[in-house]
Amino acid sequence: MRLLDMPPSGLTRLTRPALLEGIRLSEGRLVVAETVVHAPPLVDGVSNAELAAAFGADILLLNCYDCTRPAIAGLPEGTGQTCGDLKALVGRPVGVNLEPSDRVPPGRRATPENAARAVEQGADFICLTGNPHTMVTNESILEALRRIRQAVGDRAVLIAGRMHAAGVGLSDGRGLLTPEEADAFVDAGADVLLVPAPGTVPGATVDGVRACVQAAHRKGALALSAIGTSQEGADEATIRQLALYAKMAGVDLHHLGDAGYFGVAVPENILAYCLAVKGRRHTYRRMAFSARR
Repeated sequence: MRLLDMPPSGLTRLTRPALLEGIRLSEGRLVVAETVVHAPPLVDGVSNAELAAAFGADILLLNCYDCTRPAIAGLPEGTGQTCGDLKALVGRPVGVNLEPSDRVPPGRRATPENAARAVEQGADFICLTGNPHTMVTNESILEALRRIRQAVGDRAVLIAGRMHAAGVGLSDGRGLLTPEEADAFVDAGADVLLVPAPGTVPGATVDGVRACVQAAHRKGALALSAIGTSQEGADEATIRQLALYAKMAGVDLHHLGDAGYFGVAVPENILAYCLAVKGRRHTYRRMAFSARR
């Protein structure tokens, strides 16, 4: 069944193969919203992740989640603070960022131990990438990816790639990823290749991103475009343009970052992006579904 149509009760029980197949069958109409777990809620009384879900996001990605000390700002007092606890509230697949960098706290590093903890805490997927200034490289992602795939096996979807340069200057004009590097990520165990959305990082063209997406598709993997350049806080016309560029590049999933202001994309931009890639019918259904369905 395609994830686009699944009710919350189905979305919270997906195995790795079912999640991947549900994404594939949805034909590029799924939106992933990223939130910073320690950021104060944009609206009092509700977490930023819940807010993103309410505006149409199909999948939630947690940034700065510490696998050794899980905490998500805005969750009800007296409840758990893990991925699984959030998933039960919103009825969406939930995943976490892990980073192959010693510039982040130990509980956020891309290690097999943290990956296993995240899965035990309810994470459906793990995204290996780098926040700004972490100096994460493609090589460090590859090394972490191989080890984490061995650690989690078939228990979680692995996403790997780049949203932006993460502080590593690229002066040769080749962009953040090449099709050859896309091949290497998939060979190392990535189920989903992460690429910057066309029009976000300098030099990210539709044709260039599409070449990497096609490389992933040829090997049976999926592709996720990312807006990780604070353009999730741009005007709605820009958001719609980026959405259509990503569609033209052929991606299976669309990510909006957490820097609308701080901690979550501008909610109206999540809605605008959803409307651009999946229309009113599917967007409003996702917004209206009760977590009890």
